[in-house]
Amino acid sequence: MDLFKLSLLLFYVQSFAMLPSFLAQDSPQDYVDEHNKARAEVGVGPVQWDESVANFARQYANERINDCKLKHSDGSFGENISYGFPDLSGTAAVQDWVKEKQFYDPHTNTCAPHALCGHYTQVVWRNSVRIGCAKVICTNNLGTFITCNYDPPGNIPGERPYSTDPLIRIAK
Repeated sequence: MDLFKLSLLLFYVQSFAMLPSFLAQDSPQDYVDEHNKARAEVGVGPVQWDESVANFARQYANERINDCKLKHSDGSFGENISYGFPDLSGTAAVQDWVKEKQFYDPHTNTCAPHALCGHYTQVVWRNSVRIGCAKVICTNNLGTFITCNYDPPGNIPGERPYSTDPLIRIAK
């Protein structure tokens, strides 16, 4: 075998060897694992993947494939959406939502002024126990759109995401 063919073969072998780790960041289990890490930190039970919720997420992600707009579906599920350029993994999207934890005050059940924390509170919402997520690579190199949907939805005004007792002090 000549050197060119050997080099080409090694390139393909390396490419395929890297493929599972790349895809692993977007599998249903990876979305579930990232959510459950954040939920375990605050004592909330795990979420499970639900195909009907995932089907809704896939359908909506496909609606955004041509524009990648960060526009909510206004469906009946709770929802977090994210955008990345040129690519964003599903695990990275969930990790970005969880980073909002620093802006959430569980003692007052509020977000810091001028900060977002609703993505985080949806991730850890105690009653949201079924999730489905989807990712699309948008056309014309517009980037990546990711959505996770939650059943039942969270972020109910006046309710706390992971404590029903306002007197419980939760360590930050």
